[in-house]
Amino acid sequence: MVPESLVSYSGSMLFPLSIAIGSTSRLPFRGTISFGSSTATKTKEQRKIVCGCVAPPPNIGSDEYSATKFNDSYKSEQLSTLREQKDDSDVLIECRNVYKSFGEKHILKGVSFKIRNGEAVGIIGPSGTGKSTILKIMAGLLAPDNGEVYIRGRKRDGLISDEELSGLRIGLVFQSAALFDSLTVRENVGFLLYENSNMPEEQISELVKETLAAVGLKGVEDRLPSELSGGMKKRVALARSIIYDITKETIEPEVLLYDEPTAGLDPIASTVVEDLIRSVHVKGEDALGTTGKIASYVVVTHQHSTIRRAVDRLLFLYNGKIVWQGMTHEFMTSTNPIVQQFASGSLDGPIRY
Repeated sequence: MVPESLVSYSGSMLFPLSIAIGSTSRLPFRGTISFGSSTATKTKEQRKIVCGCVAPPPNIGSDEYSATKFNDSYKSEQLSTLREQKDDSDVLIECRNVYKSFGEKHILKGVSFKIRNGEAVGIIGPSGTGKSTILKIMAGLLAPDNGEVYIRGRKRDGLISDEELSGLRIGLVFQSAALFDSLTVRENVGFLLYENSNMPEEQISELVKETLAAVGLKGVEDRLPSELSGGMKKRVALARSIIYDITKETIEPEVLLYDEPTAGLDPIASTVVEDLIRSVHVKGEDALGTTGKIASYVVVTHQHSTIRRAVDRLLFLYNGKIVWQGMTHEFMTSTNPIVQQFASGSLDGPIRY
């Protein structure tokens, strides 16, 4: 069985799983929801999943995010002290000294960082160093063994729950897109609204159409996921993550978490997705020329093109710790041997496989 907390997310959008398979669904759900080799069953009750904040964007160009300096030894585990920002009112998500193990395997060994309003952050590093793990902890899918996660300055205990902090939506876009195979594109994108809003179906359908157009997809509403290319599935997953109930008086800001969004795509399709990630951000414009609405986003990636095109600030995760952080333009010129090896793809260096 898959724990309820782990299947309350479907690919790219937070929503109550019990709604997906409940008898009152407005959608013709014709199959099961599979995660890996396990199949989800009915949950006992619907779960409202939201979490929160509103704050002005930071000055990304400030020297607060200048690259951290290191000793010559790659074994250095402690970051030099960065200049403390006096005002933390724009911090959306903060991880403090987070540890996570799976059995005897210690994945995270004291990870600390902040995600501020308006930021485009990349988490990079070798495979198996805990990048996806820290992403799921931020989203509330995994609970840290030790350490703390703060949402808008308020501590979140354990996994997401009915009592979760309100005010900030957190969306998670999975690497595989994780669309419902038995639902059309329209039903996938509008899933949360069909099941958890009072919007009429005609209004939802029109909003779905507009959202798909914003990510560069038109006329695909009635297709099934099996009729889409890999790149198109990624865009549908992105559309599902950014759609929201426009009838609400207050629209909460959203942080999107992307797990390897360009994995398995050819260079051109990767560029399309990378540009889309930028376009839905508050500092970008979508395919319709509308300013994006995503407050901040975090991208886990190995792709150099994604690092160059989609993010402004980088966190380098290695051996369970953040061993370097800096702006994207500082990545290729870093003197840290771990970063140098990763940037060059050299077989010679501290990173071993």
